[in-house]
Amino acid sequence: MPILTAERIALDYEMKITDATGNTMQIDIPVEQGGNGNGMRPMQTVLAALCGCSTVDVISILKKQKQEVATIKILVDAEREKDKVLALWEKVNLTFELTGNIEEGKAFRAVQLSMEKYCSVAETLRKAGAAIYYKVLLNGKELNFKD
Repeated sequence: MPILTAERIALDYEMKITDATGNTMQIDIPVEQGGNGNGMRPMQTVLAALCGCSTVDVISILKKQKQEVATIKILVDAEREKDKVLALWEKVNLTFELTGNIEEGKAFRAVQLSMEKYCSVAETLRKAGAAIYYKVLLNGKELNFKD
């Protein structure tokens, strides 16, 4: 049984991706590129996967440390290679915004561990040549614990 099925659901480029348990995601391209704009762009889904992977890591690490995470949000800004047919992600900037009763050092370390050790999507992007930068805000305050 396949782990994913991609099926065209409208004329042009609109696709529905379904996983083995029935979860779905819609992918399309913008109107100016010939699509209908009714879904995430394919390369955006790579960044969405990065956010999902890292969020799972960060929450899991902080839960094990008995930290109370109220909210987590990741803001993503990224640039693709210029003037290339295979335009890979070249630079990815992530801002992790966490709120809750969390120790500052533990919040930063959880993000650092995710980005540098545990997140397979981050490593996939790095192996493809992307530089990944991140910062952490806890309850509105930027944390600076980098070596």
